[in-house]
Amino acid sequence: MINCTNKEYLAQNLIGPNALTLLEEVMSNIQLSGAERILDLGCGMGLTLMYLADHTCASIFAMDLRISTADNYKRFCECGFENKIIPIHADANDMPFADVYFDDAFCIDAYAYFGCDEEYLDKHLAPFVKNGGLIILRIPGQKKELDYLPDEMAKSWKAEDIDYIRSTDWWRALLQKSSLTEIETITEMSSYEESWNDWLATENPYAVSDRAAMQAGARKYMNIIKIVLRRI
Repeated sequence: MINCTNKEYLAQNLIGPNALTLLEEVMSNIQLSGAERILDLGCGMGLTLMYLADHTCASIFAMDLRISTADNYKRFCECGFENKIIPIHADANDMPFADVYFDDAFCIDAYAYFGCDEEYLDKHLAPFVKNGGLIILRIPGQKKELDYLPDEMAKSWKAEDIDYIRSTDWWRALLQKSSLTEIETITEMSSYEESWNDWLATENPYAVSDRAAMQAGARKYMNIIKIVLRRI
């Protein structure tokens, strides 16, 4: 079982705020016991899907465009999941799956990079999920919409970055346009501080870069958003 308190393992595999801590909160009131196939879209280094592998009997398809499938498969094997997790190298805008192939889909941290287009959900993701299935998103967010980049955030981010760091109200308005899903939950996550602190404690170059903004006070503008959609 993957332990989110294992600091050495996290330091080697985190590529953003602690995805395991966040996923534990996301999953606190969600049951996946009947799922046979689950998509983890933008799986990164595989932390979230190995957590899922510990908590469901489903086969999990680990899809990412940037991370090597060979490297991920090695990690999965080392953790005993070689027969349960299938690594896939593919683009989120061109996924190689049949319609209604998955019982549920997860996207932890990556969705904002491609899902801000109002056509994305119905065109590129929802069709692959069975009717009644869940689409579960974890997204970096803002407490309220900003039309400028605050000085604190500018220490680590560029003005164009806030194009995908949006508020809960913004995401609700966007996702309500979907004809294939309905919104069950959109809410700020309480593990925001803990997950960020775990990330900033690593020596990952991106974490080092993020420290300047967070130490300057960027936290007061930001949150992390949980979204649960139901395929209809």
